[in-house]
Amino acid sequence: MILSYNWLKELLPTELPPQEVAAALTSLGLETDHIQEFQFIRGGLEGLIVAEVLTCEPHPNSDHLHVTRVNTGNEELQIVCGAPNVAAGQKVIVALIGTTLYQGDQSFTIKRSRIRGIESQGMICAEDEIGIGENHEGIIVLPDVVPLGTPAKEYYHLQSDYVLEVDVTPNRVDATSHFGVARDLSTLLKRNGIRVQLQRPSVDAFSIDDKSAQAVKVRVEDTQGCLRYSGVTLRGVKVAESPVWLQRRLKAIGLRPINNIVDVTNYVLHEIGQPLHAFDLNKIQGGEVIVKTMEDGTPFVTLDGVERILTKEDLMICNTKAPMCIAGVFGGIESGVTEKTTDVFLESATFDPIRVRKTARRLGLNTDASFRYERGLDANATLYALKRAALLIKELAGGRITGEIEDVYPKVIEPYCVALSYKKINTLIGQEIPKETVKTILDSLEIEVKKETEEELTLDVPTYRIDVQRDVDVIEEILRVYGYNHIQTDTTPTSTLSYRTVADRSHDMQTLISEQLCGSGFHEIMNNSLSRAIYYEGLTTYPADRCVMLKNPLSADLNVMRQTLLFGGLESIDHNLKRKNESIRFFEFGHCAAIESPSQDDKQLPFKEGLWLGLWLCGHKTANNWAQADEETSFYELKAYVEGILSRLGVKYRLIVRPANDIYSASLDIAHPSGKSLGSLGIVDAGLCKIVDIEAKVYYAELQWASLMQEKGKQKLTIADIPRYPAVKRDLSLLLDKPVPFADVEKIAYESERKLLRDVHLFDVYEGKSLPEGKKSYAVSFYLQDENRTLDDRQIEAVMRKICNRLEEKLAAQLR
Repeated sequence: MILSYNWLKELLPTELPPQEVAAALTSLGLETDHIQEFQFIRGGLEGLIVAEVLTCEPHPNSDHLHVTRVNTGNEELQIVCGAPNVAAGQKVIVALIGTTLYQGDQSFTIKRSRIRGIESQGMICAEDEIGIGENHEGIIVLPDVVPLGTPAKEYYHLQSDYVLEVDVTPNRVDATSHFGVARDLSTLLKRNGIRVQLQRPSVDAFSIDDKSAQAVKVRVEDTQGCLRYSGVTLRGVKVAESPVWLQRRLKAIGLRPINNIVDVTNYVLHEIGQPLHAFDLNKIQGGEVIVKTMEDGTPFVTLDGVERILTKEDLMICNTKAPMCIAGVFGGIESGVTEKTTDVFLESATFDPIRVRKTARRLGLNTDASFRYERGLDANATLYALKRAALLIKELAGGRITGEIEDVYPKVIEPYCVALSYKKINTLIGQEIPKETVKTILDSLEIEVKKETEEELTLDVPTYRIDVQRDVDVIEEILRVYGYNHIQTDTTPTSTLSYRTVADRSHDMQTLISEQLCGSGFHEIMNNSLSRAIYYEGLTTYPADRCVMLKNPLSADLNVMRQTLLFGGLESIDHNLKRKNESIRFFEFGHCAAIESPSQDDKQLPFKEGLWLGLWLCGHKTANNWAQADEETSFYELKAYVEGILSRLGVKYRLIVRPANDIYSASLDIAHPSGKSLGSLGIVDAGLCKIVDIEAKVYYAELQWASLMQEKGKQKLTIADIPRYPAVKRDLSLLLDKPVPFADVEKIAYESERKLLRDVHLFDVYEGKSLPEGKKSYAVSFYLQDENRTLDDRQIEAVMRKICNRLEEKLAAQLR
């Protein structure tokens, strides 16, 4: 936010220089990191003085130039002038030699020169040449009473200003105006013993000129969207250019003056922080203002000439036939003030900040009004701002205030009552602050003490401090004014024993696995933890009623917290495929959240949140390689990566085949031998892929990181000698029913022989015409080893016979 130093000093007379004001505001939490001098006229009229034309003769070598002799008060100069209105006896503005003049981005310096053979020692100036106007028909002629040698900047009462760029935090809507900042600054100055008096512009002179005249009526149909609506009618105004002082005020803060009516509304906005809007009274059809919403799809043309499509959530200011303004955001092109306007209706209102923010974001509009409305304004300030603006309009544009003020205020907002204990103040701050100091600070903050005991205070917080409604908020305000630098800290050096937490170990493992995946050709992605509710509609694996909904989403695309990493990864895959990246390996560590027990009765539903690891494969495994044929990625490639992660972490696991569901068309569950779920992997359902326009197959795995860390912590690292005795390998060709997975074969084999069986490996699968219908063949290797001696044939045959018998018994397996 841009502040004018001169404007600030009018509201809070102080001798502090701009640099000290900036430092004071920064200490109050209003960080001011940029100060710049602002000149209302570029160059500040330096080198320009008042002079008198003593003589004026025609130029001997020109039919339109004149040779003049001027008296500056200190010397006489000869100046060649081409203005048609120059004459002897005039008081004029002269630019001396060495003066720099500016015209837009261009500049030139006055030099001693010869014009058509005659020496010229300066320049007699026109309005546009020095920046005080646009007239170039002739030179400036001043009244005779102006003393010779008067600097032009003194004659025109030109003062430079300083602009301060203040970063206002979202909670400090009370500081989005010059008066609000001045009020905050006064609390600090009083705290430091500097006597200052805040000058709030008076509205005591406000009165109704004609109470019998008909005023515009106001009807608020949407009372949830409009908290208060105040309006007043002014007739007989004259729309014209604003006076110089007002134009300079607006220009200093980066605003372009438009006309006296509109400029007043902008001035009051930046003076006291309350947005206003002026309507042309003759364009308010039916003589009534109605605050309501419109039907979906209603077109509306805003002041910038752009047609925008409204929704039923957009709050509108309407007449009896059509919308006129988007409430709190932007005016309409048909109802604004023009040069022909003679009667105006002035609006001062308070709208629901959530509704304003949603509308502004959806329409892509960011105005000075929406900036303040989005943060929540004080509904009790609308009348004061309305009267202040009406008085200024009468002063600058004339006119009469007709009819009573229309003020619709359905639910009056009272000061916030807060109970504040001294003990809590000292506990949170970490230092005891004297009670009198606390009360002095509260008084400077305009927080009223309604009741006081030895232990606590009962306070009324003014309604303009919408961010101060709890005792901790008040304590923060006390500390802000008291000064963080005044809090004493112990200078005695202390030390603590450093120890590694669960979070530290988890982070180390994330780094380890990330490096492993990057080494395998993966790229890490980071998606938004907010997602679209539409993704979860109709799902049973991630049902929509378990979504954690946002109360105030910025858009329908970001209205729930994600239950799974899947959809964010699919969006990233779609983005890459559309840009011809057809070999995709992604992984992401991210948090997901879901409601634990959905219930229609409980609005505040508890939800659980956890960290997950997601992996995505899509497209080519190898492509355009001279040494290897093109090959598509596969489910088995993903399975290998997942097993590599589990092996690296040292987590025991087993894979369980699961039937197709609404996420996977084919999948495996990853579980610990104890039965605890660790995650899943599979082929993503084609229907889900089509939602984000993906035609290719996508393979996805998700792992519960917290569960992996728990199981990793249970594993003990042991060191053993390399076995002295060799392992023995035996291969079996097993005939099995087609539905039987290899995981069942592996499980039964380990259950059959726990002591000597070291590994089970599937090296071939065959399904063909030579096999009975409904059958398939597994070629499996079994590795046996005894750490204490070499196995003989008798032991090996006994083990293999036991395994075969169990496979036949449990799976009806047959040896081929």
